[in-house]
Amino acid sequence: MTDTTPEAGGSAPEGGSRPEPSPAPRRRDAARSRELLIRAATELFAERGFDRTTIREIGERAGVDPALIARYFGGKTQLYLATVRLELGDTAPADLLEEDRLRTLLERLAQRGPGPSFQAAVLPGDNTEVQQAARSFLHERLVQPLHDRFTAEQADRPRLRAELATAAFAGIVLARAGGAFDELTAATPEDLLPLLHDLLAAARPAR
Repeated sequence: MTDTTPEAGGSAPEGGSRPEPSPAPRRRDAARSRELLIRAATELFAERGFDRTTIREIGERAGVDPALIARYFGGKTQLYLATVRLELGDTAPADLLEEDRLRTLLERLAQRGPGPSFQAAVLPGDNTEVQQAARSFLHERLVQPLHDRFTAEQADRPRLRAELATAAFAGIVLARAGGAFDELTAATPEDLLPLLHDLLAAARPAR
């Protein structure tokens, strides 16, 4: 009687089939990875603030390699700016003298902390690329709208006035976050809103 059993390592019997190999895991495409990182970063920055959120934590929550933050965004600061841009949208922002705009900023900053864009306004840093990115964002979102207002009002030195008001706002935000002034730190956004509005309005020309 002839043995028809295939030898180990031999070919499968005619008409049989080998099991298909398991498909390789799909690589997450770059767009999907960016989306997951931005979503995770937005959640963590809202929960803990910028300073207390680590790159590793963002990667873990997103389910991707934290090294992709540097690849896709350049670093944590640029990722933070990407989350803010996404939240604010492409619409030109109102200036700080608009009460609703000021209230929104105060409430967001009370929740998230000042983040790198405000720190870059007054604190020197070692990474010039990061500093420039944060400062450009600050000028685009805060200085330029004020400059446009002061120009329309035919104020003298509109750029200086806009930068002065923005610097005052950034300094107050950082001092509040740093805890050096007890009442300032304890004040709610609603407490601060009318006082801060009057302070910033002092940058307008006398009527």
